[in-house]
This record gives sequence, C-alpha cells and structure tokens, in this order.
Amino acid sequence: MAALTDAVVADLDAHGLGRVHVLGNSLGGRVAIELARRHRALSVVAISPSGLGVPLERAHQGALMITARMINGLRYPWLDELSRTPAGRSVLLAGMRAMPWQASPAEALTMKGGFADQTGFWSTLWNAIMIDVPTGLDQIDCPVIVAQGTMDIVGSGQTPRYTPLIPGAHFTLLPAAGHAPQSDAPQTIIGLVHAAADRTAEPATAA
Repeated sequence: MAALTDAVVADLDAHGLGRVHVLGNSLGGRVAIELARRHRALSVVAISPSGLGVPLERAHQGALMITARMINGLRYPWLDELSRTPAGRSVLLAGMRAMPWQASPAEALTMKGGFADQTGFWSTLWNAIMIDVPTGLDQIDCPVIVAQGTMDIVGSGQTPRYTPLIPGAHFTLLPAAGHAPQSDAPQTIIGLVHAAADRTAEPATAA
C-alpha cells in the first residue's frame, strides 16, 4: 500500500499538485484514504475501500480475486469481443456491477487490464488486500465519505468500519449498486464528490 500511494504522490508532485480531491474505488479507495492520512487530500470519496476486512472476509475477497484472474485468463482471446455487447459485458462484469450491461466497453476491459494482463497480480493481492491493515486513520483532517453498494458481494462489511475510525467521516449506501458502481450509480457518485468537496475550506491547487 505504501508503494502504491508513493506512486500516486510522485505523480501529483510531477504535476505540481499539492492537496487534491480524491475519488477511489476498492483498492483505489484504500489508496485515497492513505493519501488523506498523508495530508495530500482535500476531500475523499472512498467506495468499498479494502483494508478493514476480518480474516474470513479477506479469504472471501481473495478467493473472488483469484477466481476472476483464472477465468479471465481462460477467456482472454474473447475479452475484446465480449466487451462490445451488453450480453458480453454482463458476463465480464457479473459480481462487480449490479447492472453490468450498462457499463461501457472500456469499463468491461478493466477485467483484462486488472486481472488477465496484470503482471503484479499476486504481489498486489497479498500485500494490498490480504495483509494490509490501515494505521493512523485518526490523523486524517479532511472530509471523508465512505460508500458501498447494497449489492456489493466483494467488499463485505469493511466499508462502514472506517466511519468511527476517521474523524468526521460519513457512510453512505448506494442502492442497487455493486462493488464497482461506476455505471450503476454515476450521478450519485458525482453527488458524493461534490458533497465532500463542499465541506472543504482550502481550495485545490492547479497544475
């Protein structure tokens, strides 16, 4: 997790950005929270962030990730073709989106880049999902909203556990949304970003 966050911080530095508004999903939500702990976030919306799962939840999440890796490896030759149709996108994103047929081809192809093609899959799974435990959450000093879809079968119960650990954090349920609800509830997510940003007093820096 430290290495992933270091990479994001280096990118911010390269673009001349200080503290910024951050939206992250799943592992990206965990990175967003770590950016807030490092005081590089003006506000955070973290959707189904990893990090606070109990052992059984971690085993469940790990099993789902390994299954997705294996299945997408087997169907690799057909991933591009599947991404082009609503039926194919439903196959690719089942379990990730509540309404996967509404996803774009680019969203569906995250299964290719995130699972089938990812060379660092196993180290990422072990270090960033299975053994990662957040610390210093009480040091976060920016507005934080954690959210989870009501149809999320991946995140389990870890998302709301962040709320009492982060000062002033709010928890929001996303009705009829899955683990990665970008296409399930886009307007709701945009609303959460604005709600978190509106609670920030300090203006964002510009590149």
